[in-house]
Amino acid sequence: MEMVDRYIYAVIQKLPQTQRKDIANELHGLIEDMLEERVGRESLKASDVEEVLLELGSPRKLADKYRGAKKYLIGPELFDTYILILKIVLIVVGASIGVGFLIQTILNPVSILDHFIEMIVSLVTGLPIAFGWTTYSFAMGELVGIKQRDLQKQEWKPSDLPPIPDEKRQIKRGESIVGIVIYAIIIVFLAFSSEYFGIWVFHDEFSGIVPFLNEQSYVSYLMFIILIFGFGMIKECLKLISGKWTYKLAIYTTILNAVSLLAILFMISGPDFWNPEFMSELVEAGVITVGSEAFDIVTKVWNQLTFWILILLIFGLVWDAVDGFIRARKK
Repeated sequence: MEMVDRYIYAVIQKLPQTQRKDIANELHGLIEDMLEERVGRESLKASDVEEVLLELGSPRKLADKYRGAKKYLIGPELFDTYILILKIVLIVVGASIGVGFLIQTILNPVSILDHFIEMIVSLVTGLPIAFGWTTYSFAMGELVGIKQRDLQKQEWKPSDLPPIPDEKRQIKRGESIVGIVIYAIIIVFLAFSSEYFGIWVFHDEFSGIVPFLNEQSYVSYLMFIILIFGFGMIKECLKLISGKWTYKLAIYTTILNAVSLLAILFMISGPDFWNPEFMSELVEAGVITVGSEAFDIVTKVWNQLTFWILILLIFGLVWDAVDGFIRARKK
């Protein structure tokens, strides 16, 4: 009955998450009844199973009957997951902005009104960005699914059923959801709280922050930052939608990683991305002293920062792509 299991798996993967278990049980019972009616007390043959499955129709058509085949920007297969991810992302973005406001207020309570206005502006701009990227990512997944369906309009046969994927090929929903949330947090932090990305200076009390980034030119790079981590969200959404590693998913992942890497290379290798006064500001803040061993070490690390960031990013993105192809090979 392996073919029956493969058939049912193919059907329920095209249905909303909340319906899958019930419909799987219903299909098991229906197919058993159809086989019993067809074969009776005779021994069951593989051809009998194929005839019953042909009578039920392709998994795609049967799934359409269960949910009603209509045109959607984000179809029923993805809608439940889309709503779940959208809620998580919006909550995380809103909470991150709120936490940023609390930190600003604690560090500088005199300017609480300015911090409150900044929080409102961040919410008004940040939440639509999160909504847009999440929706766009799932819409791209729906578009990919439509193209696959268009390619599969030829006559269907039970022998075309793909095997149930190995556990190592399957992508856990939790992994993708965590990835999406992390990318959303990074986008919010770098887009609205980049001034806190640096060395925090304390002398009995909070004295200020020596930023890593060039505050004068940072705005011009903001589009690239949102693009890079937005691509990361798209990548995680595609993984969530696919549910398993395939060569096509691995290729999409590689393309998105390559585009992200090029954007990062263009951005951080530019002369205006990093704070040009970083070392002098550290000295002014009393963190280190010119001529000291600590000063020489920090200077060396700072000068090589771009190189090592690129090395780590290249290694991480290449391994992500290679791991995808390795897992896609497993049956």
